[in-house]
Formats: sequence, structure tokens, C-alpha cells
Amino acid sequence: MKKLTKADIKQEVFDLYDDYAHNKLQRREFMEKLGLYAVGGITVASLMSFLMPNYVDTMLVDKNDPNLDSGYITYNSPKGAGEMKALLSKPKNAEGKLPGIVVVHENRGLNPYIEDTARRAALEGFITIAPDALTPFGGYPGNDDEGRTMQRERDRYEMLEDFIAAFEYLKAHEGCTGKIGVVGFCFGGWISNMMAVKVPDLAAAVPFYGGQPTEDIDKINAPLMLQFAGLDERVNAGWPAYEEALKKYGKEYSAFMYPDVNHGFHNTTTPRYDKDAAELAWQRSMDFFKEKLS
Repeated sequence: MKKLTKADIKQEVFDLYDDYAHNKLQRREFMEKLGLYAVGGITVASLMSFLMPNYVDTMLVDKNDPNLDSGYITYNSPKGAGEMKALLSKPKNAEGKLPGIVVVHENRGLNPYIEDTARRAALEGFITIAPDALTPFGGYPGNDDEGRTMQRERDRYEMLEDFIAAFEYLKAHEGCTGKIGVVGFCFGGWISNMMAVKVPDLAAAVPFYGGQPTEDIDKINAPLMLQFAGLDERVNAGWPAYEEALKKYGKEYSAFMYPDVNHGFHNTTTPRYDKDAAELAWQRSMDFFKEKLS
């Protein structure tokens, strides 16, 4: 069987995967449509295998990194799901209190990629909390297909309250300065934008390819850094109106459009990952947090 590379995959296949990952296609329909691209020694099975997340070989931080204190905690979310599970991480030998970051997952729960991202941010000098919106169902189930199905069962505004409660948990944490930002990806990008609207004392927000709010944009106090994928027509369609409102109300923001990359370009576990764009976006994000949360 031919070993696939990113260069073998047509953009239409990535578009199909985006529809599948965002619940616009069921698995059977997705596989049927992939059949159109199973040519020249490429099979549907090889396409599926190539497109699905690889959580074994793509983590950037060892979960047992000796420089980290990282483990699961529970916190209360009275306006959301009640008791919530989250990964709390901080540098092991940190002196004094640290600024905080809420790390928000995609539409499939707290999977290994988001945990890796939260640990990576902690190593930059922050205390991070990465909640699992699937806590009411027992947590992330171990695969993204089930995770997406489970997350669809929850109301997204109730989940927003869970992440706002995580902000409040960090704010009260003895190891946190109280200066807290949020970074999120896909669904988490929407949460990041909405926390900017809903949390008056949020200190910074970095939505990665996230849906945009359409109301109460005048209430945003946090400076924003917005990260967009150039090929992500679905999310990018809402950006002009959002930017117009941000300008209208005099909000502080910067926006970066990374050309020729797909939605999910920061996610190391799928072939949508673009190393150059991901590393640049991440460095910009960390520099932004270090400036705004100091």
C-alpha cells in the first residue's frame, strides 16, 4: 500500500474532513465521498488512516516532564455542569504567583492534543487549566468520533459557563496572580471570543479559527489576538463583520491570517497541521500573553 504524504491529498479531501470533523457528514457518508479520491494506488482505508488523529507520535511535551507539575483536578461550575474535571499544569520550580491561561479544547473533549498544548503553555511560565466539557459523560472517551457525539449532547452556552468557572477557579488559586487569559481552538476559539464578551476582567484572549460573537461586542475589555487559517472559508466568513464591530467600539485587537493552511493547522495530530504556521502562531500567542498578563 502506498505511504501517503500531505502532498498526495487534494484540498477537497481536507474540506471533506472538515465537514466530517464538524458533524456535517456522518462517518459512512464521509467514507463514501472519500471513494472519489481513492485512485492511483490510494485506497479509502489509507486515506482514512492518514486523516485520523495520531496521538502516539505527535505530542510535543512529555506528560511526565520533570519540569512540570501537571495533574487532574475538579472544580465547581454552578451555572454549568456542576463538578468539572480539568488538567492543571504549572512549572515545577516556579517562584511566586504565575499568570493563568484557560486552554479550551475543540468539539470533542479534552483529548491528548489539548492536554499537550496546556502543558506546553505551562512551560512558558503560566499556570494553565484545561477543562473537559465531557465531564458530565465521564470525560473524553478515548477517541474523537465518540467525543464529538458526546459534546453534541451538551448546550454550548452551558459549556461556556464551565469555562468561565475555570477562569474563576484560576482567579482564586493561591498560585495565580489573578491575571488570566484564554486560548482556544475551533469550538474553543468560539469559547475564547465569548469569554471576552462575558468576562469583564479577562486579561487577554487568543481564539484560533473560532466562531465570532454577533452581540455585545461593545462589552469586550480584553485585548484580542485572532488566529485564522487562510483556507478556512467557513470560519473566515464571519470575520469581516466581527472586525467591523471591533473597530466601531474601539477594541484592541490584532488578527493574523496564515495563507494556504487549513482549519486545525495548529493541531499536531492530523495532516492539516502546518509546522511553520503553527509555530509562528504559537510564538505570537505566548508573546502576547506574556505582555498582557504581566
